[in-house]
Amino acid sequence: MSAGPRPPARVIVVDDDRLIREIVRDAIGELARVECCDSSEAALAALHDEPADLIVSDLTMPGLSGIELLEEVRRTHPSVDFLLLTGNATVESAVRALRMGAADYLTKPVNAEELAVVVERVLAQRRLIAENEKLRENLLTVESCRNLVRCLEPAEIYTSALDLLLQHLPRQRGLALFHRSSIPTDGIAFRGFSELETRSLRSALIDDKPIDIDAVTRVEIVAEGPLHDTLRDVGIECGPVAVVPLRGGGKEIGVLWLFEDGRHFEPAELDRAKLIAGHAELALRNAERYNEAKDRAFIDDVTEVYNARYLLQATDREIHRADRYGSPLTVLFLDLDRFKLVNDQYGHLVGSRALRRLSEVLLTCIRQVDTLARYGGDEFTILLPDTRHDVALDIAERIRKLVEDTLFEAGREGTFRLSISIGVGTFPEHGRNRTSLLDAADKAMYRAKSLGRNCVCSAADL
Repeated sequence: MSAGPRPPARVIVVDDDRLIREIVRDAIGELARVECCDSSEAALAALHDEPADLIVSDLTMPGLSGIELLEEVRRTHPSVDFLLLTGNATVESAVRALRMGAADYLTKPVNAEELAVVVERVLAQRRLIAENEKLRENLLTVESCRNLVRCLEPAEIYTSALDLLLQHLPRQRGLALFHRSSIPTDGIAFRGFSELETRSLRSALIDDKPIDIDAVTRVEIVAEGPLHDTLRDVGIECGPVAVVPLRGGGKEIGVLWLFEDGRHFEPAELDRAKLIAGHAELALRNAERYNEAKDRAFIDDVTEVYNARYLLQATDREIHRADRYGSPLTVLFLDLDRFKLVNDQYGHLVGSRALRRLSEVLLTCIRQVDTLARYGGDEFTILLPDTRHDVALDIAERIRKLVEDTLFEAGREGTFRLSISIGVGTFPEHGRNRTSLLDAADKAMYRAKSLGRNCVCSAADL
């Protein structure tokens, strides 16, 4: 959403003499949008209804004088500039007005050209100050974004960008919803909501009424939409929100929402939102490239599943999680039977293709939360989080049967079949650390070999 052209300045002219009001209006009409008032009280009412850039006021009027009006404006609207006109100028009144913050002091009768020059100078100075302030705020925003660009974890980038938006716009409430490429569920973060509101929104936005964040394409203010419907469903009132989409160069995509909460979003705030979004998207692209490179270091070139290095790290991580939550973790250790004969008869190229095909078959047997890795040679390992030993034995048997029934291509020489031996070990009963757990499953697999191959053995039988 573009900030668009700068709106014309608004000037309030205050004088109890209608002729003076018209002269002033005609003199500066091309420089600003002018509203005329016949009293200080009327001017304060007009200022309350709509902000102004400048007040041009007579010094002596019935009711509140120009000095008293200046004093009230300085107290209630300190950003408004003030220009005094009078036919009874004294050095003392001029000095007092300037000390109170008046931009200038002109005497009557009004010289239209002089008045136009002074008003133009005052308004130009305001624009310069506003542009300098915008530049200062943008520089502060850029400085705050430096840590964002160095972040290499996508989920942290979304939440950090949300915090930056809340800081630099600034607002109290916001939320982030984002796709996580590494796991199947969406990520979500909240700021400024109660614990009860957070639980309700998490359930609604993730499970009940997911929002199509792919359809959000630009930074804008939205008064109604799917988010508002969801908020009303859980009993949360919401006015307009600023919507800030974030996209990386690949699969990373998310949306940040900031709640207006009674204070309208200014064009300059949306410009800062775009600035933060630009840095966040750069960070997402950097994170994607980093994680792609890291993943390649953990991927087996032949089968395109995880390698042993990744397996060792994943096993440590899953054991820690299982120990923390008191849940089981089961390991399947798989080894193809007499696979050397395939390489000897058909060649290593066919053997590599068979390993890749086996990986595809194994992937159809496991969940997204499970981990399949090539341990080395013709050995594979599967981690099954939250899976009891008896359930894992059934899974292993299904895998054994499926491999036995699969035809593997040998090129011009037709097809061939393979069989597999599987050992099953479970944390914590068969091992309480990575080494002991993998060793238990490995020994169970070798026992399956010793029993004639093409079977499943439990570490409990060792």
